[in-house]
Amino acid sequence: MAMLFELKELFGEWIAAVSRAINSIATRFVPQRPISVMEGDSGTFTVKTAPMKKGASLADVSFHLSNGRPSPALTDDWVTAFRGSRVEIQLNSNGVLFRSLDFPKQAVDFLAAMIRAQIDRLTPWAANDVVFGWSPPSNITNERIQLTLAATSKYTIQPLVQLAGDLGAASVTVVAEAPAGEGAPAMLKVFETSMQSAIGRTMDLPRILRVILLSSGVAAATSLVFAAYAGNALDAEQQQLSRRIAERRASLLLGQTAEGGSAQSLLAKRKRTTPSSVMVLEAISRVLPDNTYVTELRLEGDKVQVVGISQDAPPLISLMEQSPQFSRATFFAPTTRATGDPGEHFHIEVHVTPYFGSDK
Repeated sequence: MAMLFELKELFGEWIAAVSRAINSIATRFVPQRPISVMEGDSGTFTVKTAPMKKGASLADVSFHLSNGRPSPALTDDWVTAFRGSRVEIQLNSNGVLFRSLDFPKQAVDFLAAMIRAQIDRLTPWAANDVVFGWSPPSNITNERIQLTLAATSKYTIQPLVQLAGDLGAASVTVVAEAPAGEGAPAMLKVFETSMQSAIGRTMDLPRILRVILLSSGVAAATSLVFAAYAGNALDAEQQQLSRRIAERRASLLLGQTAEGGSAQSLLAKRKRTTPSSVMVLEAISRVLPDNTYVTELRLEGDKVQVVGISQDAPPLISLMEQSPQFSRATFFAPTTRATGDPGEHFHIEVHVTPYFGSDK
């Protein structure tokens, strides 16, 4: 079976290489014209583009969105310009939430995870309904870093992203202009996506069909060679596996005869050495104070990772160490507190005494 899995992986890598080749060919035929869509007041959008290497630039146009379509409609020249282009949507800052955040300097490697975990508390939107980005962090006093968060509802940008995709854009980036005095770059990126379907709309269809036909022929020939080779390899592997199973059964029977029920002994030993997740959770609930609650619990072998919020996180280490069920408690990620949070976010890892109770 291992040989079959290796052949499937090789075939998958070959398919991925063919896909990369098709994308590379498509890129040569797709114009990468940059287009800016700037949001103005009262729902007005202005579209600008830079001149291509061969061809004149297009005059700026303005429109409103009506049922997801531009009104007035774009000219044929503009529709052609959007195909395969890189679209940058510049949002009006009035519809974007900007917030200054600070974290301990040690948290710089965990910024993405920390901001994503708290985004529903930092913004008025649910985590699934918001798009956001942040500025590069800068050092401030007391060994801390500061950054600017920019966020907006994804439903605000969805009609514009859909419009760009319908017009054949290759990629869409959404940025927002930071207010003066925030200390952040002029533009903060809050969303970015690649329109995979743009390749199919901009590339020559006969050329795609020829590439697919050639790839299918090569794949068929390769699969025949693999099938002939894999048949013999799988037969040999199956025979070897059957021989190992027979040897293992004989070894187990011999062990039971020599030790008097060794299988039961192994099960009892596993029961004593494997921590019970229910009892670990009960032990943690006894240790943690009332002003602390757990949001995430991960049990891996003899280690448990506890993530949660507490009014005072540092003393939790000593509390965990005092429990006979836990040892070697330590923070595996920085403890943080954002403005407006009910407490400090902590990440503790401890070693668990595998067995709680008697053998009966």
